[in-house]
Amino acid sequence: MKRIIKIICIICIALYSPFTIAQTTGTASYYSNTFEGENTASGEKYNKNHLTAAHPTLPFDTLVIVTNLVNGESVVVRVNDRGPYTKSRIIDVSEAAAKKLDLLNQGLAEVKLEVLDDYFIKSIPHKNSN
Repeated sequence: MKRIIKIICIICIALYSPFTIAQTTGTASYYSNTFEGENTASGEKYNKNHLTAAHPTLPFDTLVIVTNLVNGESVVVRVNDRGPYTKSRIIDVSEAAAKKLDLLNQGLAEVKLEVLDDYFIKSIPHKNSN
């Protein structure tokens, strides 16, 4: 229970914190359901219900705040894959993240990406920690 509370607190701080190290804007898309259960570039299985994303260069496990520039909705995702492979796009998000961003109907959205400071990345429990 303490772990869940810690994660929620860190995500809340991250969403409203100035502690970001890089930001950019561009077009986001989301994964097709056909990738469910397939291996990502990090070796994890893609799960449409997890808040994950594909980015061409950010290190795996980097946390990124993705904000839909049209409606202001934001979500924190963890990079666990490479892509997108369409040059006009800057990130592919999971279906769960796409729902939070309200981009399921359009399939694409103009977004702002903010990479969280290393302090926050190290504070989130890793998938293999207890």
